[in-house]
Amino acid sequence: MPIPILMPALSPTMETGTLSKWLVKVGDTITSGDVLAEIETDKATMEVESIDEGTVAKIFVAEGTEDVPVNQLIAVLLEEGEDDSALEGFDAGGSTAAAVPAKAEEPAPAAAAQPTPTSAISPVLAVPAKNQTKIFTSPLAKRLAQQNNLDLAKINGSGPNGRIVKRDIEAAIASGGASASAAAPSAAALAAGPSDQAILALYEEGTYDVVPHDGMRKIIAQRLQESKQTVPHFYLTVDCELDALLAIRKTMNDRSPKEGPGAYKISVNDFIIKAMAIALQRVPGANATWTEAGMLLHKHSDVGVAVAIEGGLFTPVIRKAETKGLAEISTEMKDLAGRARTRKLAPHEYQGGTTAISNLGMFGISHFSAVINPPQGTILAVGAGAPSIVVKNGAPAVATVMSVTLSCDHRAVDGALGANLLGEFKACIEEPGMMLV
Repeated sequence: MPIPILMPALSPTMETGTLSKWLVKVGDTITSGDVLAEIETDKATMEVESIDEGTVAKIFVAEGTEDVPVNQLIAVLLEEGEDDSALEGFDAGGSTAAAVPAKAEEPAPAAAAQPTPTSAISPVLAVPAKNQTKIFTSPLAKRLAQQNNLDLAKINGSGPNGRIVKRDIEAAIASGGASASAAAPSAAALAAGPSDQAILALYEEGTYDVVPHDGMRKIIAQRLQESKQTVPHFYLTVDCELDALLAIRKTMNDRSPKEGPGAYKISVNDFIIKAMAIALQRVPGANATWTEAGMLLHKHSDVGVAVAIEGGLFTPVIRKAETKGLAEISTEMKDLAGRARTRKLAPHEYQGGTTAISNLGMFGISHFSAVINPPQGTILAVGAGAPSIVVKNGAPAVATVMSVTLSCDHRAVDGALGANLLGEFKACIEEPGMMLV
């Protein structure tokens, strides 16, 4: 019997996702483990594998479709020996997605907001109501229009029911028409709420562009606002001398194989991750998460590390960092950071964590305070190491000094507890051999 393929839940909190790209087409034979599609969540783009075998019979959600609900039918497979006749009477579970005809250049329009029950095998066409001002366009055409600054309202659609499709955008580009007026507010501006309209009124029309928020930026804004509104932050700063650490790092890297599976190149940030992990083990009361029901005291140091990407950031987590050597931390961090920049991390690789590190030293920032990422109890902001005058044995001397600031959730980590944690971190950084004790 036909095998339905549903929109997967890629994280515990996922409710909808964007079907970014199909990696199979109608007629393809697939086996268990084959990659079917790329699904975009609020922050990551993930490959989805098939757990069944069969032939792709129908695709119900076009690539580029946004806000596809979890468990909605997106495609259907036929088992070995079955043909299209097996689809007769197939129950698609009331899917509201529009079917994509096997040989059509453009997908059929999305279903109306309140569809009546229908077989998911047949396309559900969205017919504009009388005097309807909504512009129907395919996801691909919409993206092309945005990339080329075209006003969709000036383009006549040649698709079903006047829908704007790819060929219409290409024709508009070729003719040089339908360009959006620089002075006209974008759709995002027109849809802005009252508070946004008050802000827009302060600026002359045509002196700004409105760039709609993507899912990642919305989530970042939501979580940071939640953090600042609900987490009582306080901050502790200490200076750490790096000279001993830099000397050991050079020795270790010089002894690394030049190539091969055993090769490594340890960074200062790898030492920072390890030092923070050890410090949390030595001050276990600070390895905590506040909940209304009680305090979570974590047994392991799961250290998140902020990685900047275009349009936002990820915080992949090094799990059980206290148990890992510097070379292992370095290798794992390079892999996580590389996949973060291409949005290929799975949710379990950046969710959770007991603390986090945000290092802006490579940008020349000497000192800053970071915002805690709930439900974590702390975050360490790391500045640049630079030569500074210090006093040693009553005399001035030059040392490489790095300033770090620990942000603490005062509900979980009190001032003295935070100070003890920062003291242990400083000891590990200034005397790296202390990490072996």
